[in-house]
Amino acid sequence: MSKTLVAYFSASGTTARAARELAKAAGADLYEIRPAVPYTKADLNWMDKKARSTLEMNDRSSRPALADRSANIGAYDTILLGFPIWWYTAPRIVNSFLESYDFSGKKIVLFATSGGSGLGGTAAALKGSVAADTKIIEGRMLNGGQTAAGLKAWAEQIL
Repeated sequence: MSKTLVAYFSASGTTARAARELAKAAGADLYEIRPAVPYTKADLNWMDKKARSTLEMNDRSSRPALADRSANIGAYDTILLGFPIWWYTAPRIVNSFLESYDFSGKKIVLFATSGGSGLGGTAAALKGSVAADTKIIEGRMLNGGQTAAGLKAWAEQIL
């Protein structure tokens, strides 16, 4: 297997749990994508048209600031990139992360958590945030019920 990183953004802890399980199953390093200003419960109220997450998702150019840029992306061949699905795609902070590093020649495999939607066109939507020679692969939803053996088998298949 290649040197692998599981990088993830989690607003409520659901994606964090999936990322930790996946990193353990894949024998990968783990990196949390953190916003400079943490999201509050009110920020995540998707029913509020003035909530921070709603405003960010309605603005395709929105790039929330990152708390740090300490991921050593150059040390990895493959990045398993996880996030919750917001408004049928990745949260804008994922674009912030992708645009903050050089992913040239890397393979990025997406995984996500969601209460009701799938990855949809997320891979295509994120392609504009990385170098042309970066390969983004639509992975799978990790909404729970994943066994360690199942995650390990999936990781071996994609790595």
